Amino acid sequence: MFHTMVPGAFVRHPTQPDWGLGQVQSVDGARITVNFENAGKHLINGEVIELSIAGDEATDE
Repeated sequence: MFHTMVPGAFVRHPTQPDWGLGQVQSVDGARITVNFENAGKHLINGEVIELSIAGDEATDE
C-alpha cells in the first residue's frame, strides 16, 4: 500500500485514531513521513503499518 502514497495525500493511522487526520509530507521507499493534526510529525514504516487513505472528510474542513 505504501507505494501508492504521494505527498499531499490525507491518511489515517489504523491503530491511532486519536492522532486524527494526517497529511503525507514525503515518501522514501517504505518510509512515509506524515504530519497528523493531533500528534504532529511521525515517520511510518509502510511495510509494517498500512495507513488508510482518508475519504471525503479531508476536504470538508
